[in-house]
Amino acid sequence: MNVIRFTDLCAQGKASGQRVFIRADLNVPQNEAGEITEDTRVRASVPCIQLALDAGAAVMVTSHLGRPTEGEFKPADSLAPVARRLGELLGHDVRLVADWVNGVEVKPGEVVLLENCRVNEGEKKNDPALAKKMAALCDIYVNDAFGTAHRAEATTYGIAQYAKIASAGPLLAAEIDAITKALAQPKRPLVAIVAGSKVSTKLTILKALADKVDQLIVGGGIANTFMLASGLSIGKSLAEPDLLDEARAVIEAMRARGAAVPIPVDVVTAKTFAADAPATVKAADAVDADDLILDIGPKTADMLAAQLREAGTIVWNGPVGVFEFEAFSHGTETIARAIAASKAFSIAGGGDTLAAIAKYGIEPAVGYISTGGGAFLEILEGKTLPALEILTKRAAG
Repeated sequence: MNVIRFTDLCAQGKASGQRVFIRADLNVPQNEAGEITEDTRVRASVPCIQLALDAGAAVMVTSHLGRPTEGEFKPADSLAPVARRLGELLGHDVRLVADWVNGVEVKPGEVVLLENCRVNEGEKKNDPALAKKMAALCDIYVNDAFGTAHRAEATTYGIAQYAKIASAGPLLAAEIDAITKALAQPKRPLVAIVAGSKVSTKLTILKALADKVDQLIVGGGIANTFMLASGLSIGKSLAEPDLLDEARAVIEAMRARGAAVPIPVDVVTAKTFAADAPATVKAADAVDADDLILDIGPKTADMLAAQLREAGTIVWNGPVGVFEFEAFSHGTETIARAIAASKAFSIAGGGDTLAAIAKYGIEPAVGYISTGGGAFLEILEGKTLPALEILTKRAAG
């Protein structure tokens, strides 16, 4: 995927004295007092902003925050807490600018934060008139928000159409490189872990990966559905019986390529869904009618871990059990530690996956951790993300 990289523009001196518009992802959680409770996204945006400042650019940054109603600004929608935190991280005040679409005063070496972009009427529908006004504010547009790359909005797509130069920031470029390495040019064997409560939400991902991967590991409620499709009893476990044919189709697609969907050989069960429910390890063919499967068993975990240690590339989306409950966390922990110990290039994404990575402290051992959420899932589905599509077109044109 060929895009213009903002790092290259800065290295070539092309950002000096220029007005740079950065679309960041600063959509952070806050408490009722309006205080940021987790600032990973703000910290992740700093390198791109600092790069622009060091290059001598006049820097404008914007982001969405929450789900505001277009044309109706409320104090709760304000990026003011983000401006304060950004100022602390950069070491100088960051001025917050409201009503910025028709013009912004900003000097080289200065950074301003433009108020919540989703308050602007026409943002979500990618209104061309709004996009052209935004494009007129800058000499260089930088998209550094992979988390919104699956949306064709005015600040993610339209402005890139009309800006003099449209480029990818370092965060976005890193995502492109990691995804290319994992899916477009993978070192084999390529192993994908797709887990979650429902097959229906990840069916298109499973089908897309069935054409690419050498091993497709399923977990959670998805694994229960695949066990059911393989003729095993799953008691009263979460599953989707109406999708058994779809699950069998994925198994057959893998088998036709000489690949596999490993079905659990043992599981961890409980009678109730609770953190303090007694956990029982059972053979996969010995699940009782009143059992809930809440994790893969130790034999299955060890079998999968052995495959992961031999992998060339690993794509991970979703924990394989109810890892929030200690008694049912061992399958996910075994998988996580096997990924950490593997020499494979690994890419992981999705909220629960990131929580598991943090819980087991394996961040440094994962090749790339995607913060994209929905964008990461759409990449796995084989979709072309609008924000990447327009940057590629601009690079080619």
